[in-house]
Amino acid sequence: MNKPYTVGLIVPTGIGAAIGGYAGDALPVARAIAEVADRLITHPNVLNGAQLYWNLPNALYVEGYGLDQFAVGHWGLLPQASNRIGLILDRAIEPDLQLRHLQVADAARATLGLNLTDYVVTDQPLNVELRTAKSGATWGTIGHPDSLLRAAEKLIDQAGATAIAVVARFPDDPSSEALQDYRYGQGVDHLAGAEAVISHLIVRTFRVPCAHAPALSPLPIDPNLSPRSAAEELGYTFLPCVLVGLSRAPQFTEFPNAHAIWADQMNALVIPASAAGGSAILSLSQSKTRIIAVEDNQTKLQVRPEALGIRSMIVKSYLEVIGVLICDRAGINPAALSPEISSLRPLDRSQFLGVERPSILSES
Repeated sequence: MNKPYTVGLIVPTGIGAAIGGYAGDALPVARAIAEVADRLITHPNVLNGAQLYWNLPNALYVEGYGLDQFAVGHWGLLPQASNRIGLILDRAIEPDLQLRHLQVADAARATLGLNLTDYVVTDQPLNVELRTAKSGATWGTIGHPDSLLRAAEKLIDQAGATAIAVVARFPDDPSSEALQDYRYGQGVDHLAGAEAVISHLIVRTFRVPCAHAPALSPLPIDPNLSPRSAAEELGYTFLPCVLVGLSRAPQFTEFPNAHAIWADQMNALVIPASAAGGSAILSLSQSKTRIIAVEDNQTKLQVRPEALGIRSMIVKSYLEVIGVLICDRAGINPAALSPEISSLRPLDRSQFLGVERPSILSES
């Protein structure tokens, strides 16, 4: 019997990816790959679409720090039928906005049947601050990480939470040029870097699934809004997709378990061609996992696989990724689908180039 064909999909957050740099706009890619894979391992930045989401029964929702630990082989992933989600609300959230988020949590229980504990408000405001690096990538800080960790500990120890959703108050800056660019589909998600800091801290400390939704005041209506940015402007909250993702997020294990998925079971990993420097990518590049890098998904980074000595297959688009995955799981060399096939050469004349460019695929 064949082993489950497992594919990873990474679109790093906060680097201005043309596809996946906005709320949920990589979901069509994830849906397409999930159709040709037995298991899809990806992260909240790919699957979160604010109030929009899509149920992918064979997708594993793994936060970035957990994904890094999985890729290096330290943690395995244990699929779950259901998690008990604890909700943390930042004390800095105004009462009306807090009420809206609690109503979302109640709505998720009532309409989707999700399992939530009672919630916790942090004992201090988290004081989120946003930053942008010279490369254009975003990051951020929180002023009271200790308060965040106390809230998570209370939910885990006292309420029995097995996954954590965090809603932190992010700074409103409706008139900034960066926000306006983002709304028009041209900029970098200026919230994404700080969101990653929050979820990484909880996953690293408690080793439970975690995801974050920012609390922001609604923006004024703009008729020129980009379709890629539209999901974030539909309501008061980004929480619904986070709760759905966490409800079935895999738990982490450091120990052998017959039901766990480990990095050496990953057949292929799909990444943007200009964003090959992440920890998970570097770890998996040392394994038998096939790295497939997509040219079309431009980012603010210029860290290509060939510059790092990573053997990879360069393709133009995610459509071509689907073809490569189908060939790979069928054991077909994609080059065999080309009208011309080069002759075999003596081994001593072969040269390791580090990059595969299948002749069926066009080069940009």
